[in-house]
Amino acid sequence: MNPDNMFRPMRRFKQQLTEQECVDILNNAYRGFLSVIGDGGYPYTIPINFYHEDGKLYFHSAKEGHKIDSLRACDKACFTALAEPEKEPGDWWYHVKSVICFGRLREVTDPETHDEKLRKFGGKYFPGVDLLEEEMRHSAHRAALLELTIEHCTGKQIQEK
Repeated sequence: MNPDNMFRPMRRFKQQLTEQECVDILNNAYRGFLSVIGDGGYPYTIPINFYHEDGKLYFHSAKEGHKIDSLRACDKACFTALAEPEKEPGDWWYHVKSVICFGRLREVTDPETHDEKLRKFGGKYFPGVDLLEEEMRHSAHRAALLELTIEHCTGKQIQEK
C-alpha cells in the first residue's frame, strides 16, 4: 500500500470497472450494505436502501440506534452495492458487478436539504408522488438523513465459476 494514499489499488485490475460503470451501478442498484465502525471497534454492516447523487450517497435512518451511535463515534464508512447478476446464454455461472465506496458519513441537519434529499430518495422507491408526499407529511420529521461523501470508489466484475 502506498503510504501517500490510504486506499489500495485494485489487485485484480483487469476486472476493474470504469468510473462510469460504477456510477451506473450506484444509480440503479436497489440496495447495498453500509459498514461503520461499531461497538468495541467491531465492524457493523447493515443492508440498506440508498440514493446516489453527485458523488454522495444518502440513507434514511432512525434518529437513534447502533448506526447513529457509530457515526457519532467515527465518521468513516464503507458502502457496497451489487448490480443484478447476469448469465451468458448457455452458462450456469453468473457475472457479478460490485462497487465499493469509502468515505465520510454525516447527518444532514439543514431542514431544507434534509427534505429535498429525502424526497429524491423516496422517489427511487415509492410507486407514486402522492404516496411519497403523504409519507413525507407523516414521517419526514422523524427520519434522520445520512450523507456519505465518497472519497474513493472502485468497481469490479467477476465470473462466479
